[in-house]
Amino acid sequence: MRYIKLRDLEVSRIGLGAMGMSHGYTDSGTDEAESIRTLHRALELGVTLIDTAEIYGPYTNEELLARALKGRREQVVLATKFGLVAHSGAGPGNLDSSPANIRTAVEGSLKRLGTDHIDLYYQHRVDPNTPIEETAGAVGELIAQGKVRAFGLSEAGPDTIRRAHAVQPVTAVQSEYSLWTRGIEDRILPVLRELGIGLVPFAPLGHGFLTGQIRSTDGFKEGDFRHGNPRFTGENFQRNLALADEVQAVAAEAGATPAQIALAWLLAQGEDIAPIPGTKRVHRVEENTAADSVQLTAEQLSRLSSLPPAAGETHNEAGRQMLER
Repeated sequence: MRYIKLRDLEVSRIGLGAMGMSHGYTDSGTDEAESIRTLHRALELGVTLIDTAEIYGPYTNEELLARALKGRREQVVLATKFGLVAHSGAGPGNLDSSPANIRTAVEGSLKRLGTDHIDLYYQHRVDPNTPIEETAGAVGELIAQGKVRAFGLSEAGPDTIRRAHAVQPVTAVQSEYSLWTRGIEDRILPVLRELGIGLVPFAPLGHGFLTGQIRSTDGFKEGDFRHGNPRFTGENFQRNLALADEVQAVAAEAGATPAQIALAWLLAQGEDIAPIPGTKRVHRVEENTAADSVQLTAEQLSRLSSLPPAAGETHNEAGRQMLER
């Protein structure tokens, strides 16, 4: 495993998103023992960047990580997120990045994670009711207190990133970025590189679509992120299968899996990018981390970069309203 810097924070070139172990997919939360084995195997393979959030569960994903990382905390750059749980009463799924809510959120996350500090603390979604300067200042106070090491944003737009960074340097921005979600390339990536901020792509495998394993949506139950998602429904789904087939073709040529090709393409976009593919299975974390050694030719990179955009929006209407991209 190679390592890169997100500003001053050294992380593994490929991280691990823990959300699906507890939240968001049809079989989330059904096999804690396998999830813990997956986390342990990731550490053995050199993965250091582990990503969670208080909303995952809610709360149960942080608690799972605490059990898995007991006695291994020093091996991990631990990232979690605030702002999608309003602790004053509105509860999970409600935006609140006010300083008071952040102070409550961090204490809960520290307790659930069983640690005295969070390495990378992200605002999960931009809160239109709280000036980003106030949010950044509150996280800056947590950094001064030693409870947080670095400040991050998720799915923030260019203006928000600049304003936050002027108050408290932003270490990383987490946004959806993959072969089928490339909207950040024109507006976000140039700002990050101008300011020296790292990029942490989530859903780098298109919520599993780019693995080539999803050929039907029949198995997605209510509560699965993909159930009713525009890209996984009707004509959009059928059109997007052609994208997965193209990735599969490059994989066959390169002697790799489609997931490894999708990740290798992302890694080729810059040395300031650390994707966090999510999985709860040991064999998948082994497959994903091996993508670091896949070398794509210039022609293969060009073919992949020339693929048409995915059909359909990345989120349903409620989810889209929380994106600033």
